[in-house]
Amino acid sequence: MQGNEILISRKPTRKGDDGHKVVSVRMKEETVDKLDALSAETNRSRNELINLLLEASLQQVTVTEGKKG
Repeated sequence: MQGNEILISRKPTRKGDDGHKVVSVRMKEETVDKLDALSAETNRSRNELINLLLEASLQQVTVTEGKKG
């Protein structure tokens, strides 16, 4: 179909499109309990704590060669 152009307009940026992605993770109940306790103690949301802890942990990671065999 030559000559027939399909025009699609860009959607306006929706509220919440701020460079963050939603992910789902399975965690042990004990880990969630610890996060909830830390959340209550620090007055921060579980989400905020998970992000802070992950960012700090990622800065500490060193990748090494695994053992062969």
